[in-house]
Amino acid sequence: MMHAGAAARRPRVVAQVLGLVLSCALTSACAEAPRRVISLDLCTDWMLARHLPRVQVAALSPLHRRYPVAWVGSDWPHHDGSLEQVLARKPDLVITGQYNALTLRRRLAALGVRVVVLPLPQRLGEVSSYENALLAAVGQAPRPPKAIPRPVTLGDHPRLLLLGANAIGTGRGTLEDDVITQAGWANAVNRRGHVALDMEQLVRRPPDAVLWAAPRHAAQANRFGEHPVLRQVIPSQRWLSSDYWPWQCPGPWTWDLVEQLSAWRQQLR
Repeated sequence: MMHAGAAARRPRVVAQVLGLVLSCALTSACAEAPRRVISLDLCTDWMLARHLPRVQVAALSPLHRRYPVAWVGSDWPHHDGSLEQVLARKPDLVITGQYNALTLRRRLAALGVRVVVLPLPQRLGEVSSYENALLAAVGQAPRPPKAIPRPVTLGDHPRLLLLGANAIGTGRGTLEDDVITQAGWANAVNRRGHVALDMEQLVRRPPDAVLWAAPRHAAQANRFGEHPVLRQVIPSQRWLSSDYWPWQCPGPWTWDLVEQLSAWRQQLR
């Protein structure tokens, strides 16, 4: 699931990203595109694969092979996460998320390697800034901010449970919660953050629908969602399924999730 960041650091980090985007837009700061870009985590792997030609990417992180997605082939160059392998690829830019590879990125910066750290958005309104920060770093012009869709108003707001692996539900104060509510649903998890679900509570007050957002191959982790009692209280047609990977990391595909959930919401009318 998308991480809930440290709130105290978010205003400063977001301001730094917006400054980077603005300087690129108003000056020649992004005129020279880096030729050898390396990613250190899964989310930046996917963002580089989405926005850059393969010839410009020196290596993706080892995570993209541990958590493969169909649209990013296994033939992309990758490193093993060690300082030696990253340096051997002679990057002119290393990019990573704010919570990943802390020691490695500090060592790279100390050796004079340009490192750009992207903060993960916690609201839909921050997704465009996140994407534009990456574009600025790789020498591309920023894109117009995506307009946040108005919340769907169809009368009532059915309760949707976003169910991840290991019986984890996604609650309030998260990017996923923004996606759910913007699409016309109410989040079935009232607590904040990512929480362990309780089977008895779910059975006593079942959600109107469940969206399965966990990889199918993690059979052990997903036994909670396959429990027969849960299947009895929630009709089979109210079990929704989508690719799990768009929920793992924010990006331009996040807007597709809003549209997908909105379409499902309208089918319940």
